[in-house]
Amino acid sequence: MSGPDESRVERVDAIVAAHANVPGSLLPILHAVQEAFGHVPESVVPRIAEGLNLSRAEVHGVISFYHYFRRHPVGRHVVQICRAEACQAVQGCRTEEAAKHELGVDYGGTSADGRFTLEPVYCLGNCAAGPSAMVDGHIYGRVTPERLREILAQWGRA
Repeated sequence: MSGPDESRVERVDAIVAAHANVPGSLLPILHAVQEAFGHVPESVVPRIAEGLNLSRAEVHGVISFYHYFRRHPVGRHVVQICRAEACQAVQGCRTEEAAKHELGVDYGGTSADGRFTLEPVYCLGNCAAGPSAMVDGHIYGRVTPERLREILAQWGRA
């Protein structure tokens, strides 16, 4: 029977093998790894690098360049608050402060109960309905601090 580390290595090897012959395969591989584990564990970087004949520094550079890739586990739900100008112009900073207060964390943090991770995002493409927030890919517009509390309560039951 294989242990958790062996299982992770096997899964990463399968992901790399599925994409290895595709030009520009590093990004699709990183997306698939994050989909599989919720983040890109540091321990799999050497495996990905070896599978693509890249240096670990090259793989790490891509992971650290794109804010989308997470290097640490996240909560059960990921809450993203838009910080772009259009949302800021319609009191988005109030929504941002409410999120930090409600969850008890700053950006990049996970709530004490492990349910929510809070992340900034610099445009959700919902500018006409700002301020905007997104929870696990579900976008919400006109998110006031009061509406944010309702949204978090809804997802807290999920």
